[in-house]
Amino acid sequence: MSALTVDHASDNDHEWDDLVRIWEQADVPEGWKVEIIEGIVTVSPPPDNVHNVIAERVHRRLYSVLPEDWGVYQTVGASVPSRKGIWIPDLAVIPDDDLLGGESKTFVPAAAAKLIVEVTSQSNARNDRIAKAAGYARAGVPLYLLVDRFAPAGPTITLHGEPSDDVYRVLWAGKFGDEVDLPAPFGLTLDTGILPTD
Repeated sequence: MSALTVDHASDNDHEWDDLVRIWEQADVPEGWKVEIIEGIVTVSPPPDNVHNVIAERVHRRLYSVLPEDWGVYQTVGASVPSRKGIWIPDLAVIPDDDLLGGESKTFVPAAAAKLIVEVTSQSNARNDRIAKAAGYARAGVPLYLLVDRFAPAGPTITLHGEPSDDVYRVLWAGKFGDEVDLPAPFGLTLDTGILPTD
């Protein structure tokens, strides 16, 4: 992962505009991901195959319970200006009206998401566990599902909800193989036994 910093001496609005411009104009190889994490523009290589299979299997299950006018997106930018962040979650469930009706054509406010799913990679696990969890909570994303392949005691799944400021309440935590119930509006029991491990 590489990082590009921006002069932090400018005012916050100008700094945010600079970060967004760099993010929008980044020229990276196809499949690479450009994100702004706590004011730092980062570039990450494509995820590995296990990561992709996990995202696809969760993606497929979500579509079985969503209304026609909601989508599951793998490449949408979710912005949290208060945390100086634009992240590209592994999965974001967003109603079409929120995706198409926003001010920007390249990202949406993270608050538009009804659920965000992040699957950790070895290089970004800390960001997914801490910075992104705090940012998604700050934005008011109602549900954050963290699929942590690299948890110290082995792969885990944590469902966060009830955001308040920068903190989520843990609604459920378990290991790969357990079933997690995603509450309304999903009403989905996700069998994590379908997720591959390394």
